[in-house]
Amino acid sequence: MENNHEHEVHHKAAVHHRKAAHHLEAAAKHQLEAANADDLDDEVTAAHHGYLAYGHMIQATHFAEMAAKEDESVDNADVDHN
Repeated sequence: MENNHEHEVHHKAAVHHRKAAHHLEAAAKHQLEAANADDLDDEVTAAHHGYLAYGHMIQATHFAEMAAKEDESVDNADVDHN
C-alpha cells in the first residue's frame, strides 16, 4: 500500500507524463505542418515548423526524464527500505 509521500511522488510523475505527452503531440503537429510545407516546396515554413517540432521534442524528453526519475525514486526507496 502506498503512503502519502509515495502518492505525491507518483502524482508529480503523472503531471510530468502529461506534459511530455502534450509536447509530443505538439511536435507531431509541427512535423506534419513541415511535411505539408515541403510538399508545397515552401522551405521557410518547413524549416519553421521543423524547428518548433524539435523544440517540443526536447521539452517532451525533459518531462519524460523527470517522470522517470520521480517513479524511480519511489522504486529505489521501496528496495532500500523494504
